[in-house]
Amino acid sequence: MYQTCIIVGNLGADAEMRYTPSGTAVSNFRVAVNERWTDREGQPQEKTTWFRVAVWGRQAEAINQYLVKGKQVLVEGTIDASAYTAQDGTPRAGLELRARNVRLLGGRGDDWDSGGRNEGPGDEWMDESRSSGNRPAAGNRRTSQAPRGGGGTPPPPADEGDIPF
Repeated sequence: MYQTCIIVGNLGADAEMRYTPSGTAVSNFRVAVNERWTDREGQPQEKTTWFRVAVWGRQAEAINQYLVKGKQVLVEGTIDASAYTAQDGTPRAGLELRARNVRLLGGRGDDWDSGGRNEGPGDEWMDESRSSGNRPAAGNRRTSQAPRGGGGTPPPPADEGDIPF
């Protein structure tokens, strides 16, 4: 059997990076998905559904710095169910989307350089091949980067092996 879930929405807050005791990176964030429709009386309606998302491993390290509040993302992954005990001691259940792929689409929080391009990874899939393997110190979510050169020069074409599908 096969399970997959694809959502498109906006981040409700900046992603939070942490590491498991074994050293595996995990980036957690919440995505708001808005559904809009017109009811029978012609009145516009809106419903927002929140999804908890976790990205693991090298992919989490590569994309975490770009996951900022308001950013529009497409997330593809599987839904994991878990049971836990709330702070008041009551048993609870929750769902979390375990991301296989995360795509930055734009939205609030875009940083545009003078060449008209997004300084982040842009409209690209973030996968393990994009990570640097360098782990930031605990508590440092963002890393400083050297400015990109090229002044609007398009990136080189991707190899077929880099295409995630």
